[in-house]
Amino acid sequence: MSDPSTLRTVLSTSPLSRPLKQGNIASERLRFDFVEVSPVHEAFAPMVRQQSYDLCELAIVSCLQAIAYDRPVVLLPVVVASRFQRGCLISYRPRGAPAASDLRGKRIGVRSYTQTTGMWVRAHLREDYGLPAESMHWLTRDPAHVEQYPDPAFVEHAPGRKSLPDMLRDGDIDAAILGNDLPQGEEFAPVIADAAARDLAWWKRHRFMPINHMVVASREAVRRDPDAVQEAYRLLAQAHHAVAVPQDQPAPYIFGFEQLREPVRWIIEACLEQRLLPRRLELEEVFGPARDILGGALD
Repeated sequence: MSDPSTLRTVLSTSPLSRPLKQGNIASERLRFDFVEVSPVHEAFAPMVRQQSYDLCELAIVSCLQAIAYDRPVVLLPVVVASRFQRGCLISYRPRGAPAASDLRGKRIGVRSYTQTTGMWVRAHLREDYGLPAESMHWLTRDPAHVEQYPDPAFVEHAPGRKSLPDMLRDGDIDAAILGNDLPQGEEFAPVIADAAARDLAWWKRHRFMPINHMVVASREAVRRDPDAVQEAYRLLAQAHHAVAVPQDQPAPYIFGFEQLREPVRWIIEACLEQRLLPRRLELEEVFGPARDILGGALD
């Protein structure tokens, strides 16, 4: 038997990826060379700019921008992280927490305008309160992972490296969006007080959790060893089956083109409204390359 193929891979540790990292789900045909990057978003720019990995977790907004700007990555129909997002919008309680409906004209901090959590929060503000992205002033710290993307005119890069919580404390911003780094403590207050109830109602209406991260392969890995990419998808699908939740409960993972058709279409429209994409993407250009590689393994 020939030696197994190797794919240099970045996946944050989760119930989905843990059996792959621990070898409980494995293949004689493929070896994952896992690279630990923490926080995982620090792997995103190297992936879309230099294709530093063969397989990499990537935020959905960056995935779509990479396709729009013809970066050499192939989006696989694999969601590895989702979460409800309304609770990620916070304020500094001692200065008075603004109501979500009063955010028009306010300064809101976010790590990057293209951060997927920010996209979701802005989409919810538009849905729930009629606030378009351009009605608020956005202050960011980091540029887009896809360097060809220019921020809109209503986005400002904040000077210095002050953290978003410190910007809230100092009054530089009125509210902030944070994800995995959401600070704890009584000094910070959620801007959307009934976030959990609104999130659950949104899930009942749309039947998917807001998608954060998917998986891309580099075009070079696809060219060099398409069978390895197909085997990686098969193993990811096997891991997904092991952690699948009942259909009547919100699930953080989604697999397959048909399951992702409507969620991705919804996200494309939200990105267009927020000026995150230069044009409307067709689903065929989003998933067509993966269809060519995965064939019958796709769904």
